[in-house]
Amino acid sequence: MTKRVLVISHGHPSFSLGGAEVASYSLFQGLSELPGWESHYLARIAPPVQAHRGSNLMWLRQKEREVLWHANAYDHFKCSSRDLSGIERDFIRYVRDLQPDVVHFHHFLGMGVETIFALKRAFPRLPVVVTFHEYLSICNHHGQMVKTGRFALCYKSGPAECAGCFPDIGEARLFERELYLKSFLGMADLYVSPSHFLIDRYVDWGLPRDKFHMIENGLTVEGIAPPRPLKEGGKRNRFAFFGQLTEFKGAHVLVEAVGRVPKEVWGEDGALAIFGGNLERQPEPYQKRFHAAVEKAGERVRFYGAYRSPELPGLMKDVDWVVMPSIWWENSPVVIQEAFLHGRPLLASNIGGMAEKVRDRVDGLHFRAGSVEDLVDRMVEAIGTPGLWDTLRNGITQPIDRLECARQHAVLYDRLLARHGGVSVGAGALPVERAVAGPV
Repeated sequence: MTKRVLVISHGHPSFSLGGAEVASYSLFQGLSELPGWESHYLARIAPPVQAHRGSNLMWLRQKEREVLWHANAYDHFKCSSRDLSGIERDFIRYVRDLQPDVVHFHHFLGMGVETIFALKRAFPRLPVVVTFHEYLSICNHHGQMVKTGRFALCYKSGPAECAGCFPDIGEARLFERELYLKSFLGMADLYVSPSHFLIDRYVDWGLPRDKFHMIENGLTVEGIAPPRPLKEGGKRNRFAFFGQLTEFKGAHVLVEAVGRVPKEVWGEDGALAIFGGNLERQPEPYQKRFHAAVEKAGERVRFYGAYRSPELPGLMKDVDWVVMPSIWWENSPVVIQEAFLHGRPLLASNIGGMAEKVRDRVDGLHFRAGSVEDLVDRMVEAIGTPGLWDTLRNGITQPIDRLECARQHAVLYDRLLARHGGVSVGAGALPVERAVAGPV
């Protein structure tokens, strides 16, 4: 008998291109290719796209088994929905019509943690899985676990510590936020994380370790870029950055480092290619700092704008090294897997999921997070050490593809289904707006 999985994402890659969106969509595709399984994809969408009349469910010429859910009434502080009646009217009705065997959230951002409660009230025996992609539940600072104002790494969360970043909110409301989120997240049957580092952070926060399973995100392979051919005496001196141009991603650290590499090391054909965007949405002081660094680096830096995953083979063909200079912990950046897929060693910050995924002097080089000087040293080493690129390239372990990722998830789904023994429709369940209307 075919088993049906509903994969839920906070955005569709066609409208919102981020690591979590790509990971969720790859899982959806992988499950659809797995014998005995059928997958469906429900993705949140928001303005400027307008909702349809009468229902927040919509279709904008996506592929088969893909539906959009317009959700914009959202409380970012509590990761909470302000449209509880809409959850009951549209979301629960959709799930009841679909009758999935498993529901898998790849995020609840924009939709609200109350969606987990609504499912459990309506279908008590329906297995619910939640994948964590960052630390949003733990940290009110955009889930970055970085101190506000000074960008120092945060090692511990809690009402007292968080009140130091948000004194205007205060310990009492931050404690209420923590309890609110834990009460809903605790209803999920299983948690998935693409890194052990993230698991440890959530366990320290208070979620049970025995509910967690580590499964790396699976990639959709569009083609493999061969190594860049070198002229006789040529250098491996082509670097690339892939990602959003935010302060947390540390692109400014990389650009400043590029400007300081000695000319005789850099070479006449050295270059840093930046693939990404959204700099215009960042705070003005950061934009000024970034532009100043670019001006100093001069012709060494080349901008190519935003990109999509199918373009990667073409982008990677002229790249030797991928640089991951994030100044926050990260989790399991898709960029790392994509670089490894194409056989490109990485220079990565020595913290969090980056330090876990990139093995220093095995398949990449670590540098001190946020340190321009240390990154300069590693870039000089990367360019100037004969045979280093080949050694690190040979140390790369190929990442799993979307089908293998789906297989590993299917094992977990089968365990949950055996434990639950089926799905209950729960027709007499308490409406979600009545159940969660009051404070925790």
